Amino acid sequence: MQYIAPHSLDEAYRALEASDARCLAGGQSLMAMMNLGLVAPSRLVSLRNITSLRGIEVSADGGLRIGAMTTHAELAALEVAAAGPALLAAAARVVAYPAVRQWGTIGGSIAHADPSADYPVALVAVEAIVEIGSAAGVRQVPAREFFCGFFETVLREREIVTAIHVPPGPKHGGAVYQKLSLVAGDFAIVAVAAIAGPRVSLAVGGYGPIPLLVSGIATTDDALLSAGHALANATVPPGDHRASSAYRRRVLPELMRRAGRAAADQRPG
Repeated sequence: MQYIAPHSLDEAYRALEASDARCLAGGQSLMAMMNLGLVAPSRLVSLRNITSLRGIEVSADGGLRIGAMTTHAELAALEVAAAGPALLAAAARVVAYPAVRQWGTIGGSIAHADPSADYPVALVAVEAIVEIGSAAGVRQVPAREFFCGFFETVLREREIVTAIHVPPGPKHGGAVYQKLSLVAGDFAIVAVAAIAGPRVSLAVGGYGPIPLLVSGIATTDDALLSAGHALANATVPPGDHRASSAYRRRVLPELMRRAGRAAADQRPG
């Protein structure tokens, strides 16, 4: 296996032209898959030396542009007022464990697209935009369209996630990220990301191949529970070693109520 560590995106795009080349970001998922023999790339293209992929920029309206090589720890340390960025920072704080948060990156995580991971559901809830680069240019894809199946995204060969754009969310809005897991730091059995303005938008993760978005819910307990029961009745989530399908359906309405109410309660007044 060949290892290349380019210093620019143009160099990285050229390096990815090799057959079965893979990007290496933080390596927290890819290296584990390689150790298990699930993947065996012919070339690893490290993104660690590409400075243009790092950093967090705050826009005038309170939104963020997050470089793909920004670590979970850097996002977790953010102190922001706008609801959209605050939700993403909250999700970053419960990603795995401190050692993983120091090395893992947001770009690598969403490119991996584990449906039980924390970022996909949070990005769908905040209506984020994923910026994708290649030798052919840059394109932008809404997060709700970026994730398209179990460990599947719209990324094409030789494309790289370069940044994530997070809008500020509703003015004076509230944001909450909650997940149910077997132990702290584990992947979610079910996760709920909630953004509250005059009404509540909720995204649900760990409940299927892609995050599910439910928008325009009233902020009352009854409305949130009703939306949760409707979603549970309309879907059949997977069962796995963490929880059965029936258990996920049973807990979903109450998790949606709790997250939605907590987000609504953060609003001024």
